[in-house]
Amino acid sequence: MLVAVDFTGQRRPLTRTAALARNAALASAALAEGHDGLESSEPNPAGSAAVNLDASLEEFRELVISAGARIAGEVIQRRPKADPATLIGSGKVQELAGIASSARAEVILFDHDLTPTQLRNLDDALPCRVVDRTQLILDIFASHARTREGQLQVELAQLEYMLPRLTGRGSAMSQLGGGIGTRGPGETQLETDRRRIQRRLQHLRQEIEGVRRIRTQQRQRRESVPVPAVALVGYTNAGKSTLFNAMTDAGVLESARMFATLDPKLKAIVLPSRRKVLLSDTVGFIRNLPHTLVTSFRATLEEVQKAEVLVHVRDAASPMQDEHKAEVEKVLGELDVLSKPRIEVLNKIDLLPPAEREALEAADAPAVSARLGWGVDKVLARIDCALVADPIVEQRFSIPQSQGSVLAALGAGALIRHREFIGNTVSMTVAGPASLLGRYRQYRIDSKSAHAQT
Repeated sequence: MLVAVDFTGQRRPLTRTAALARNAALASAALAEGHDGLESSEPNPAGSAAVNLDASLEEFRELVISAGARIAGEVIQRRPKADPATLIGSGKVQELAGIASSARAEVILFDHDLTPTQLRNLDDALPCRVVDRTQLILDIFASHARTREGQLQVELAQLEYMLPRLTGRGSAMSQLGGGIGTRGPGETQLETDRRRIQRRLQHLRQEIEGVRRIRTQQRQRRESVPVPAVALVGYTNAGKSTLFNAMTDAGVLESARMFATLDPKLKAIVLPSRRKVLLSDTVGFIRNLPHTLVTSFRATLEEVQKAEVLVHVRDAASPMQDEHKAEVEKVLGELDVLSKPRIEVLNKIDLLPPAEREALEAADAPAVSARLGWGVDKVLARIDCALVADPIVEQRFSIPQSQGSVLAALGAGALIRHREFIGNTVSMTVAGPASLLGRYRQYRIDSKSAHAQT
């Protein structure tokens, strides 16, 4: 059973896409009534709320399906503000209890974060278990965690969520300790559980800190060889893993379900300039991403923080793409990476009408269909231009033909602009990474001829 609440006293501003849809609907209605539509330019708060609520509810349905649940019914309430005791008010709680019983629901899922008090009161009043939005997302993460690192981070987030929501029966569960100095009223089971969770949290933080140290060591070894890192970021289900596969042939899991990719993937790719970069596929973001997840997944999200370039993958076919972009930038701001070079990629253009697709392809941002392989070369070229480290330079060399290993290295790692055989030497003009060409500076004809590519 799904429960969504629209707080009419806390309306959010209309997104650009929703505003265009609203204006088109108003214009159509005005033409049908014989008006010019100019008098209907004032915002319609009810229409704005309907658009936001529908999009939010559709996203929540996808979350529920990703968790493996079957939806038995939906309850939507509109109220000025949240009830501090139950979120939805005592009357609605009674109504919800009857609906859940008749539908034989096993779990009631709220598309909101519930306070410990609200969760406890709803658990007492409703005939089945109550789960809020954060707990649902944590359950999805737990089911998709495959590596030891991912499992540790999910368990840490779950325990941090659970700790303030523990409930007990006070002195009825009091236990006396044994030994000197332990006599008295004893401690409750609730206090015992809290202490156990605190110990487990401390242990998990130590293990995750060990994971961070290992990742740092691996990153330092990678940085000893100048290979820049590029990270794919974006809203969940925007097609990051599909684009990752299209660029790397890595064969990682592609799924329409949310948070199908949880553990980061790294793969080396070669750009058109012959430079090598490490491409990483990271966990997707979502509206109201629980802060405990951001902090718990710090070790994983460090791949984003250490990347030289971020590739923001957006779903061009989503009516809420502007709102999704804002949510992604919000999380990137929490990670303090908004100042990094960022490339926006509009994915899923194969789902758009031909006219919209052609308009996007003519725009500045790369428009791609990762599923069909359209436009992937544009993304690689844009990454090539955005990289600052290890720039592309063009230099002239004169290399003896006997130095086959040097000729092979330049042919494999750089672009040969011109090549001429003069006696026993090869004269060539080469464009390639400065780090590669610098290894063979002794064969360079004129150091003044070297210049950076723009």
